[in-house]
Amino acid sequence: MGVIQKLVQSAGDVGRIVRAGSYSVSGLRAAIRKEAAFRQEVILVAVLAPLGAWLGHDGIERLLLIGSLLIVLIVELLNSAVEATVDRIGKKHHKLSGRAKDMGSAAVYLSILLAMLTWALVLFDR
Repeated sequence: MGVIQKLVQSAGDVGRIVRAGSYSVSGLRAAIRKEAAFRQEVILVAVLAPLGAWLGHDGIERLLLIGSLLIVLIVELLNSAVEATVDRIGKKHHKLSGRAKDMGSAAVYLSILLAMLTWALVLFDR
């Protein structure tokens, strides 16, 4: 089967798309139930996203303000996935496990700095 045929077949596989959506919703539910940091960030997004939509002068500013908040949630989900995987392997401390968790945490930290910088530059550049 050629590449084009595979692309067409994949695009028409509605069942796979529905299953993928279901897995995504399950992942969001798990994050909300099990991850305190994710819950805190969801609350901040729920408060700040409408504010960003109101404060943004045009579509680009709104996208920057709200998108930077969503990036924090995305990175937190990835960090939680790394932590869950490391914990699944074993609770015993290992140098590489600690490094993986620290790097995930650093990614969240950088995404929060990015959101703060974005909000500062958009709102205070007026």
